[in-house]
Amino acid sequence: MTDPATDRHIQSIERPDKALWTYYLLSALVIPPLFPFLAPFFWFRYSTMRYKFTDDGISMSWGILFRREVIVNYARIQDIHLRSNFVERWLGLARILVQTASGSSSAEMTIEGIKEFEQLRDFLYSRMRGVKDHAHHPAPAGATTVSATTGNQGELAAALREAAAELRAVREALAKRGNT
Repeated sequence: MTDPATDRHIQSIERPDKALWTYYLLSALVIPPLFPFLAPFFWFRYSTMRYKFTDDGISMSWGILFRREVIVNYARIQDIHLRSNFVERWLGLARILVQTASGSSSAEMTIEGIKEFEQLRDFLYSRMRGVKDHAHHPAPAGATTVSATTGNQGELAAALREAAAELRAVREALAKRGNT
């Protein structure tokens, strides 16, 4: 697990770093004729971008006229990538691409403008693994557990865990019988 102080610091991040605005300006300057159109677009994106890291998942929102919000639960995260180009590395930034099993080849969410990108990546990995490890703990022999899911899936998972525990007990009994 990660350090609780680091977790609190990551959960307190709400806005991108000011270096992201510098990156956006430099990106807009690449094509000078489009600068008057790109600069306001990037300014509004930067000034309205908000992050929220909770115990359940990540929320990212931005936009003025067309507000967009993306929420990803830790349980849905499949993979996390860090990506940065030369200018981003020079500014100390990286983009964190969060991928889910949504069927799209692109990232579900791209977190940008965070200087503590490696800490954030580790935080997300620990939360992602924590959710998955918690969901896949083997049940003790003879014990029935209640799944976090509802309906038939929870009952099916509990029945499969119980069957697996019984098979383990039978295998151990046969192994003992073969050793004596």
